[in-house]
Amino acid sequence: MSKRTYYRGPDAVVTDEYFIWRTTPVRSYSVRDLRNVGQLRAVAESSSPVRVSVAAAVTVGVIGAGWTVLEPPHAYAIGLVAVTVPVACTLPSMFRRNRAWELRARYRGVDVVLYSCTEERQFNQVKRALRRAMEDARPSAGDLRFAAA
Repeated sequence: MSKRTYYRGPDAVVTDEYFIWRTTPVRSYSVRDLRNVGQLRAVAESSSPVRVSVAAAVTVGVIGAGWTVLEPPHAYAIGLVAVTVPVACTLPSMFRRNRAWELRARYRGVDVVLYSCTEERQFNQVKRALRRAMEDARPSAGDLRFAAA
């Protein structure tokens, strides 16, 4: 059982023995086995092509049905909606990109993403806690068994 907890939050726990990222599935790493830990600013994902395609297909279907039933001014209004709906689905992702911060490391010979978060403050708390846990996991100078004589 761990003696010391450095960080306990809604999505991560950092103790003197383990780094636990509460995702689905939960990811757990031994602090002593982490090497080359670093941070990275991940690229934000753009709007889902599936969402844009579905919105475009639905509006084109509505336009096709409405074009034959409605008179030209109404059909033009529906045509305007057919253009603006896919654009409205795409534009927010172009201007408001939430970029995630990531902690990456080498764990037992494999490169892994230890933790990812879009909130910088929370990310920095987890990063500091992991740094403290790793510093405390190092053997102290008094533990050297073979000192130079």
